[in-house]
Amino acid sequence: MLVKKQLTFLISLAFCFQILAQESAVYTSSLGDYQKALQLYNSQQYLASQNLFTQIKKASNDKNIQSNCAFYIANAAIRLNQQNADVLMERFVEEYPTSTKRNTAFLDVADYYFTNGKYAYAQKWYAKVEDNALSKADKESYNFNYGYASFITKNYKDAKKYLTRVETSQKYGSQAKYYLGFMSYEGDDYDGANKYFEQVSNEEKYKEKLSYYQADLNFKLGKFEKAIELAKEKLPTSDRDEVSELNKIIGESYFNLEQYSEAIPYLTEYKGRKGKWSNTDYYQLGYAYYKQKDYDKAISEFNKIVSADNSVAQNAYYHLGESYVNVGKKQEALNAFRNASQMDYDLKIQEDAWLNYAKISYEIGNAYQSVPQVLTGYLEKYPNTQYKEEVETLLIDSYITSKNYKEALELLKNKNSFESKVAYQKVAFYRGLELFNDSKYQEAESLFDKSLKEQQDQKFTARATFWKAETDYNLTNYDDALIGFKQFAQQSVASTTSEFKNLDYNIAYTYFKQKNYDQATTYFNQYIQKNQSDKVRLNDAYLRLADGYFVSSRYSEAISAYDNAMQVGTMENDYAFFQKAMSHGFIGNESSKTIQLEQFISKYPTSKLRDDAMYALGNSYVKAGQDAKAIAIYNQLKKEYSNSPFASKGQLRQGLVYYNASQNQQALNTFKSVAKDYPGTPEANQAVATARLIYIDLGKVNEYAAWVRTLDFVEVTDADLDNATYEAAEKQYLDENVNEAIKQFNGYLNQFPKGLHATQAHFYLAQLYFKKDLKSNAEPHYAYVVNQSQSEFSEEALLRLAQIQLDKKDWNAAIPTLQRLEAEANFPQNSLFAQSNLMQANYQLNKYNQAVAYAEKVLGNVNLDNKIRSDAYVIIARSAIKTNNEAKARTAYAQVETFATGETAAEALYYNAYFKNKDGLYNESNKITQRLAKDYSGYKYYGAKGLVVMAKNFYALGDAFQATYILESVIKNFSNFEDVKAEAQTELNKIKAEEAKTNSSVITED
Repeated sequence: MLVKKQLTFLISLAFCFQILAQESAVYTSSLGDYQKALQLYNSQQYLASQNLFTQIKKASNDKNIQSNCAFYIANAAIRLNQQNADVLMERFVEEYPTSTKRNTAFLDVADYYFTNGKYAYAQKWYAKVEDNALSKADKESYNFNYGYASFITKNYKDAKKYLTRVETSQKYGSQAKYYLGFMSYEGDDYDGANKYFEQVSNEEKYKEKLSYYQADLNFKLGKFEKAIELAKEKLPTSDRDEVSELNKIIGESYFNLEQYSEAIPYLTEYKGRKGKWSNTDYYQLGYAYYKQKDYDKAISEFNKIVSADNSVAQNAYYHLGESYVNVGKKQEALNAFRNASQMDYDLKIQEDAWLNYAKISYEIGNAYQSVPQVLTGYLEKYPNTQYKEEVETLLIDSYITSKNYKEALELLKNKNSFESKVAYQKVAFYRGLELFNDSKYQEAESLFDKSLKEQQDQKFTARATFWKAETDYNLTNYDDALIGFKQFAQQSVASTTSEFKNLDYNIAYTYFKQKNYDQATTYFNQYIQKNQSDKVRLNDAYLRLADGYFVSSRYSEAISAYDNAMQVGTMENDYAFFQKAMSHGFIGNESSKTIQLEQFISKYPTSKLRDDAMYALGNSYVKAGQDAKAIAIYNQLKKEYSNSPFASKGQLRQGLVYYNASQNQQALNTFKSVAKDYPGTPEANQAVATARLIYIDLGKVNEYAAWVRTLDFVEVTDADLDNATYEAAEKQYLDENVNEAIKQFNGYLNQFPKGLHATQAHFYLAQLYFKKDLKSNAEPHYAYVVNQSQSEFSEEALLRLAQIQLDKKDWNAAIPTLQRLEAEANFPQNSLFAQSNLMQANYQLNKYNQAVAYAEKVLGNVNLDNKIRSDAYVIIARSAIKTNNEAKARTAYAQVETFATGETAAEALYYNAYFKNKDGLYNESNKITQRLAKDYSGYKYYGAKGLVVMAKNFYALGDAFQATYILESVIKNFSNFEDVKAEAQTELNKIKAEEAKTNSSVITED
């Protein structure tokens, strides 16, 4: 106010001098109107005076009068805030360059704007003033006003220039020093600021304001005790914003004096700049809590520092990691230490963070990279660390505990230490086991061989021997499998392994596959005597024991074993019942056989063996002379199972019944029906041959010849050559001369494309190609077989054709083949194969309802292998996810988790965590994602998805650091999974936008 009053006085005084001079001119020119205009101007009637001056200027020829009028017109325009005021003043200067009012005009206008607080305008006009032409008093006022206007408009360069000129002025010196001190303060020239402020600190009008700046200055100069003293003095008289800043000065001063308990109350009272804290603010309060061992509060502050990369952040994240360790939150600590270890602002902190990150990774697993990689990375970065021996020990053990065997094998390559060789033996074994469980038998065998080369640990040598044998068994290398199982049995530690329990069972099965039934039954009996608890395997052992007796014609023993199988379990009870009935027939007890077959047909209406039973029962009736019953059951067989291979056999037997009863016409009708309905089958060929005999007996050879010409699968004149050619090829097949057999079967089919044995030839040729892994060659021959009437070859051909189509991922072609296999299979395992692959094929074609229907069919089978059961539940779960039926997916994935292994288990765990997140069970969800990281680190896709869920959990739990750090790590480390990366980026953007509301250090994406 003092400045403004002084300026007003000076301006008024100037106006008075001008008025006196102007009056003299008016009197000289005798212009009364000019006097009137001047009076209007002086009485602040600017518009009226402006109009009158305009009229006078137009009417007068006196250059002096015109100049004066132009001056007052422009001045009035400025005071009236007219848009062209600047232009009028500029025009006055241009038109009257010699006017004595020129410099006065600039100063007058500048002072007017200054007095009215329009400092930017004032600065513009002060710049036009020629200060050398000013009086000493005017020059002092000019320098201060120009300097002050520049200060207000933050043109500190000019402000310093002009204010410095008056810093010794009695009138303006104190004000100038205050503003010069403030500019030094703003420019971080704290010594300069302090010098100026001290010179005016005793003046009452500055004392109150300066106390804040001096407190801050002392803080910035490192004089923390003085800063605290000054700030505390100022607190009671400060406004709200100043109170916040003073609390910050006091709190931070105590912090720098390492008086953390005193710092905390003041740091917490700080309100931030524009309501926002910075990362440094959060760090200081967090560190103060950390030093007080209040780790939970330290965490709550440190974890608000998000997406930062500087020395403060590195320090904060390191102490955040330590705080998490102290409250037992190791997953959170891992992320904090990992972040600190990736910054190099403080190399000691970086090394310590690396060590902690590596150790915690070993303890709980690591979703970002394998634990061996982490430990190896630490040793490579710090080869001379004092913890080298400790970390190397952890590294060796981590190859096993990480369960990421594939990657571990790469890391162990070319490592020659004893510990590394021991680890390699185990890792190769476990990797082989993984591949075996995925049905990749060739690859698995290679890994078991690698494990066996080391032989450092006898137990793992024994286990690898066993599983190599099991792999050979699955590859149908039964001789090698048997050798392997027996080698395993001879090893001293074999009995201490989990594999030993079922050794007899495995050996028995191998002998069984070799058709060495005597040895098979011996080992099945040994297994049964030792193992009575595993009912499922016991049930199967009794069945195969019975089969061994059956094929060895030891029917009474077979009957007893089938009875035992049915008593132990429910698996294949229909099969056991049927085999038992047939066994009674083979020991001459036809009546028991007949009765049991009749019971079977009634008891097992959905059995795949029901058509077998009908055919066998019909034959029993024939043998017993009960022709009517036989014909009735053969007709029932054809009616209910028209596609069964036994339908054609039954009809042929029915024709023979008529023939043997001399009912020639009925016999001919039946044989003709067989030839028509089942062309090209052995039954059709036999029907034609028997019909030929009837026609000869009836003396109707011409009718026979006419009928045969209608059959395209029989050429009477070539029949002998057809048979001879086929038999030659078949002999090569039976003698296992594969290449020669292929050649001769092809020759037969070229010569007799619709020959008597075309179906058999196509089937055997397909089998030979399949065995040589020439599946594309085999495919058309299997297709030919399945497109013929059903025969004994149909089921195997359907199975193989489906396998070829599935290998090619030709889902559309595979589905009808599998559907036929499911409908026509006599063997339960083939029906199960069809159902399990139908669910897979339909899922691949996005036919989710059909996929689920087949999966549920699969689950309806008893004694399911865990992998097939798991696959079925996975298909149900995935289909439910695709159709947004999360309730069903949740139930299915829970089932998968109970028995899945490998990637499927990882998938199930991920969804467990996902659903718990949706239920708001964030801590439980995090525990599951930690399991996923530790036990299934090799499955990166689900590991990455699990990390995104973990990030969501942490943010819901109020831990912004964990959430943002995890999401940033996913984006950086898993860019190959585009869907996961996109989801992580979306979540990160949301979190940053929210955090930016309270944290000024957070940068969001536009």
